[in-house]
Amino acid sequence: MSEGEVKVLGIWASPFSTRVRIALHLKSVNYDYLEEKSLESKSELLLDSNPVFKRIPVLIHGDNKPISESLIIVEYIDEVWSSGPSILPCDAYQRADARFWATYVDDKFYPALKRAVVSGSEETKRASMAEVEEGVAMLEKLSKGEAFFGGYNIGYLDIVIGSVFEWIKVIDKCNETQLLSQAETPCLLEWGARFSSHEAVKDVLPGVAKLAGFGLKLKAKI
Repeated sequence: MSEGEVKVLGIWASPFSTRVRIALHLKSVNYDYLEEKSLESKSELLLDSNPVFKRIPVLIHGDNKPISESLIIVEYIDEVWSSGPSILPCDAYQRADARFWATYVDDKFYPALKRAVVSGSEETKRASMAEVEEGVAMLEKLSKGEAFFGGYNIGYLDIVIGSVFEWIKVIDKCNETQLLSQAETPCLLEWGARFSSHEAVKDVLPGVAKLAGFGLKLKAKI
């Protein structure tokens, strides 16, 4: 498939853009990546492609077929391209369980991470940190010490959790905390090292230092 047949609209700092690109890399799909200028300045292509939510990421496949919302896009990629490993589990219960935890990450864990980074209110920050600490402990148990959340290969839940994992490190870096430590989260740390060094992942992750700078700028704006 030529690169022109698949386009991704995204922003480098967005975990939602990151997960779409990782899924495409896992499936060895060539694509054109179109970086939006900022969260506020939205291109005409983005507004035309996602007129309902007007946000990234958007995957455009073939003859102007836009797909929005990162979790939907990842499932679409898994269904359309048979190349590479299966992203979602084959077992129905495991698929449902993976979707449950993906919803938890997007609806509860990542918003708490974001608030902990950008909030100017100490009360909000403390409450958010408590949510983040609880979430990190749950993810440590969920990892079960296996190579990946998907078993032997990167799967759906790895992509979802991995796309926000560097934000945990940003909090540790900026707040001098230890949400991730060998004593408390050994499995999560080992998984994180495996995930970030994977061929489908390593060139997509923004890096902790760059994300920390972005977080500081976002906090200043808010």
